[in-house]
Amino acid sequence: MLPLGLSMLWETVDPEAALRERFGFDSLDAVTDWATKALDTTWGIAVAACPRMVISDQNAILWVASDRGDLVVKWSGARERFGSLDASTRLLRSLADRGIPVAAPLTAPDGLDRVVLDGPSGELSVTVLPELSGDWLDVTDRAAVLSAGACLAEVHQALGSLGAGDAFEAGPREPAPAPAGGSTAPRSGELTQTISDWLATRDHQLAPEASRRLRSLLSGAPELDDEPQLVHNDFRAANILTRDSTVVGVLDLDEVRVEHRVHDLAKASVYLGTRFTAWQPTSGDVRQALRAGYESVRPLSPAEACWFEILVVWQGLHAIPRGNDPAGWASAV
Repeated sequence: MLPLGLSMLWETVDPEAALRERFGFDSLDAVTDWATKALDTTWGIAVAACPRMVISDQNAILWVASDRGDLVVKWSGARERFGSLDASTRLLRSLADRGIPVAAPLTAPDGLDRVVLDGPSGELSVTVLPELSGDWLDVTDRAAVLSAGACLAEVHQALGSLGAGDAFEAGPREPAPAPAGGSTAPRSGELTQTISDWLATRDHQLAPEASRRLRSLLSGAPELDDEPQLVHNDFRAANILTRDSTVVGVLDLDEVRVEHRVHDLAKASVYLGTRFTAWQPTSGDVRQALRAGYESVRPLSPAEACWFEILVVWQGLHAIPRGNDPAGWASAV
């Protein structure tokens, strides 16, 4: 569980300063006053306390005890993302309707799942969710990892039944940390060219043997026989809750994008064990367990299996930090 009071999710900056500079609040008490009025006025929710808040870039999460139970209030001050956040919030409800363990948003009386409200220093895009209870995924628990793999396949199946929609703005085509534009994923021919270009111009040779292996794998890559669709794009321990080795909650669909499903599985395989400031590579045994769980629900085609290996290596190369590498990302890839 994250600490009580105000904290940063992953940045090493003063949270009080970040709260003032990014959102215009002087303190957590000021946030509590604002949230109490906003939830009462907009959702008809009576707030009893706000014991915990975390900040991540231009986004914040506030835990609320209320007359409707324990809630989570999420907001963003990044106005350029308001459209995509509206779309990802609607996806939560659609996934919940299809039996995926996500927190369906509480609808405001006007029928909206996400509302733009005035904050002290600008507009905030706000949604209110029930708090899901569970423990973050422990990648040393093989049964839990198998459950996570099966759950990811179920998420893909549910998302595959939905269209991206005209308002949906997908994330980047490449596994870079910062989101970017682009509404469609590349076909395998384009993906081959993208990876080839990356190897030629952006590979820092932090793991030369892995780079050579990626070139070799890419040279024999088959046509990928899978249509791009909506995928989670951030499926890892910090966004997976478990209880008794079973997934009971999938969090954070804010990074949803259009991509090949095998690409999402490969990314999850590389980053599965990461949590906030604790970033370490995923072992081969854990990657195998995640894939086995996934294929218990949705087996990969032969072409997808080839691309899975390619994309795991590519994602692994992207994950290697420049400079010190105490977690051993280079050796892992």
